[in-house]
Amino acid sequence: MQTKHWKLKEPADEKAVLALADSLNISSVLASLLINRGVTNFFEAKSYFRPSLDSLHDPFLIDGMHDASTRVIRALTNNEKICVYGDYDVDGTCSAALMYLFLKELGAQVETYIPNRLTEGYGMSNQSIDIIKDHGVKLIISVDCGITAVDEIDHANSHGIDTIVCDHHQSKEILPKAYAILDPIKPGCNYPFKHLSGAGVALKLALAVAISIGKKEMPFKYLDLVALAGAADIVPLTGENRVLVKEGLEQINTNPRPGIAALIRSARMEPGNLSAGQVVFTIAPRVNAVGRLGDANRSVELFTTDDPEKAIELARVLEDENTERRKIDEMTFSHAMNLLEETVDMENDPAIVLHFDDWHPGVIGIVASRMVEKFHRPTIMLTTIDGVAKGSARSIPGFNIYEALQNCEDLLVQFGGHEAAAGLAVEIDKLDEFKKKFLDVLKNCMTEEQTIQEIVIDAKINLSEISPKFVRILDQFAPFGPGNMRPTFLSENVTVAQTPRLVGTNHLVTSFKQNGGDKTFDAIGFNLGSFINKIDKNKNLVDIVYTIESMQKDGKAYPQIRLRDINIKDNNNGKS
Repeated sequence: MQTKHWKLKEPADEKAVLALADSLNISSVLASLLINRGVTNFFEAKSYFRPSLDSLHDPFLIDGMHDASTRVIRALTNNEKICVYGDYDVDGTCSAALMYLFLKELGAQVETYIPNRLTEGYGMSNQSIDIIKDHGVKLIISVDCGITAVDEIDHANSHGIDTIVCDHHQSKEILPKAYAILDPIKPGCNYPFKHLSGAGVALKLALAVAISIGKKEMPFKYLDLVALAGAADIVPLTGENRVLVKEGLEQINTNPRPGIAALIRSARMEPGNLSAGQVVFTIAPRVNAVGRLGDANRSVELFTTDDPEKAIELARVLEDENTERRKIDEMTFSHAMNLLEETVDMENDPAIVLHFDDWHPGVIGIVASRMVEKFHRPTIMLTTIDGVAKGSARSIPGFNIYEALQNCEDLLVQFGGHEAAAGLAVEIDKLDEFKKKFLDVLKNCMTEEQTIQEIVIDAKINLSEISPKFVRILDQFAPFGPGNMRPTFLSENVTVAQTPRLVGTNHLVTSFKQNGGDKTFDAIGFNLGSFINKIDKNKNLVDIVYTIESMQKDGKAYPQIRLRDINIKDNNNGKS
């Protein structure tokens, strides 16, 4: 019995593995993991395990950076009013806070503007430009948005307002007529690293300005905001992102700014050993909640305050909003499950498309992601706003949902996004037609392999190989995330050493041992409660697929197995 398809990676070249293992004095398993991550020799390993700010690329390699930094310095010199225009998610609010604090420290007249998700929607708008104009602003710096704001930046230009775009999203065919556009994936930009977060691009502008005025080190005090943004925005944790997130996590753990410290306490955690994963699953949702349900300016205020008491007060607001968001999330998910049973043909439909007039627009993207996780099918969730069905699309790994929506473009009011996620709007009277066409598109272009949830396994090991040194080196592979995922292992013919039990809603807790050994390893399998009555202590031989994490017990670190799947063997012959 397995819940997913297992695929073991091709082993790395044996001679290369042995050479790297010898040069680093590590096991061949760890050497193989490194080679599969592109680390092939001692010097690459040193760079991988000890990422340094010295390895960051020159910010002036980003196309448009000279013009952008010169314009910022001119605004500072002439005391022009600057507006930092951000987005309402974690990346957008961290980017806005970073740029605001940097400019403020340089003596700028600066303010921030974050649009309201529910009343203004994503990105720049003519309405917001008019408000900014009335504030006497002469320069807008957009962060984590702006690359598609063609008409809006024309509107700003008509009022004599210059705009510098700092973005990391895909552009349309026509670029806005901004004073400068900083976007590593912009056509014609030859910047060596293409996967910066919005905050990463904002940091590059700050670095370019700082270098120009002889204060090169100044922006690095904001790496905690870059790390929070990068982890939350799920950018690949390779190259520069790996450096920025690792250094920023160090700041968060050793000297968090008041706002981040208050968020950590609010989440009932302690700084010191927080991982990128903990940032994603505990801190980020609290920041996102205020943008989903109300005013994301409170997140910017939280990140920019130097008053610990005010930070605690604002963090409490975020906590309350997140609690409310979770309630709405659960109600929406429950309702969506009921609607799915009534309207979706789970036997034949390759995707889930659901619409309900009164779903909260701030949570349907989260619920769509939960649907994908539960059913492993692309999912579209739509609500009604101003007479139009608007919502979010989420995909499965390896399937480009943006391209699928492109094939339905004639039935869409608007859409935008990328391979894994998108936003869209459909006229109500065209919903049925859109759903039929979308499902037809998927039936024609989705492969059978894509419909099966797959676990890619990095290496097959015996539990006896999980030594303190092995775990210590494995921990140094962090920060983990896209492009640098926590290694997944397979151990075969393992014995259940502790009577399994359930914790939480559906989580399996047990322990395992192998080959009659005395050493046991604690294990937890989230959402694997279905195995509770299928495996017994000392009776079943099982194969397990898992990751390894360190847990604290009595002040000491121990390895814990985080189960991803279990295969129960036939007790008589050891076969599945």
